[in-house]
Amino acid sequence: MSIRVVITGLGVVAPNGVGLDAFTNAIKNGISGIRKDPDLERLQFSCQISGKPEISEELSLQYFTELELRNFNSTGISYGVIAGMDAWKDAGLTIENKEEPDWDSGTIFGTGTSGIEKFRESIYKIDDLQTRRLGSTAVAQTMNSGISAYLGGKLGLGNQVSTNSSACTTGTESLLMAYERIKSGLAKRILAGSTSDSGPYIWGGFDAMRVCTFKHNESPEKASRPMSASASGFVPGSGAGAFVLEDLESAISRGARIYAEVLGGNVNSGGQRGLGTMTAPNPIAVQKCIKDAIANAGVQASDIDTINGHLTATAKDSLEIENWSEALGRRGSDFPYINSLKSMVGHCLSAAGSIESVAAVLQLYQGFIFPNINCEDLNADITNMIDVSKIPQKRIEKELTIVAKASFGFGDVNGCVIFKKYVV
Repeated sequence: MSIRVVITGLGVVAPNGVGLDAFTNAIKNGISGIRKDPDLERLQFSCQISGKPEISEELSLQYFTELELRNFNSTGISYGVIAGMDAWKDAGLTIENKEEPDWDSGTIFGTGTSGIEKFRESIYKIDDLQTRRLGSTAVAQTMNSGISAYLGGKLGLGNQVSTNSSACTTGTESLLMAYERIKSGLAKRILAGSTSDSGPYIWGGFDAMRVCTFKHNESPEKASRPMSASASGFVPGSGAGAFVLEDLESAISRGARIYAEVLGGNVNSGGQRGLGTMTAPNPIAVQKCIKDAIANAGVQASDIDTINGHLTATAKDSLEIENWSEALGRRGSDFPYINSLKSMVGHCLSAAGSIESVAAVLQLYQGFIFPNINCEDLNADITNMIDVSKIPQKRIEKELTIVAKASFGFGDVNGCVIFKKYVV
């Protein structure tokens, strides 16, 4: 018997909303989380704005003990633990302090880096001959798998506990890895997701590459402009998104709410061949990823109601639309609706795929398509391919059945996942 995989819990820490209720309200109403960033201004970045979740000490203390927060300086782990534990609770699962680990449950929680601020602090102490003053958690905060290790301990997970890392594709990949593990019968449930550190030391390299916008330092909320003719680069962001993926039988047996079914997907690479490079996608691989995801999910290209794109507000947006159009064989008014969460939160890097997938699943569950903001001047190269009506600038209330979500990352890596509305 084939195992079906469903989503029973969601958690999110985003620039425009921490927690599901705040985030849902923000995406429905086109609320931006992009603000002026004093640190980037002080350090004379070209781009002096960012999308950074607001986490109070009071909120942190609901997830970490005072002892854990002493000398704690890893924003990515903080975001990931909050989103992950929220998803766990949202799934109706309890956090019990049993002696025995939960052998049926695990986590695959991705990140790009971990504790980059903690690394900086540690380097200064070591150079200042103060190695003994690093503290006992410096390693846990700076190892890439720190996020999955923290979650594994807090939830007592006894199945696979690991961290994946594939640039901007990380979150989408973690979902598919979790899906495959459950599908193969090796776990009943997996907490999947991804997180990203915030701050100048994670964003500086992108500013140096001149891929971030510098034209909207005094108008932050207008800065992130996917699919716009005046798009001038992405806004750096951060946060975390999380999901409880579970086999359908387990979810039904405990009476869990089901947000959506994961039908399948695909992860591939363009090998940095053809037009693909470290920073540019190989269109052949992108199209193959989308086609293979649809085939793996057992649906037709014509079944897709809406696409949650990668769409970063760079010169590559029109190429992405072209790749979707070619892969689906759909153009003009036949093209699915498409939106980009980055218009509201910026590019959350390794957290992008998971935060955006939370938005995609919420659309499916609640029956709406969130608006694209800041694209009143749509790129003519895009509108020559697809109808303007397919790029909603106001929320559309609509029952959806199939949503496609894709992410394309540095290293010429791609991921596409297909979600379906769950009907009893």
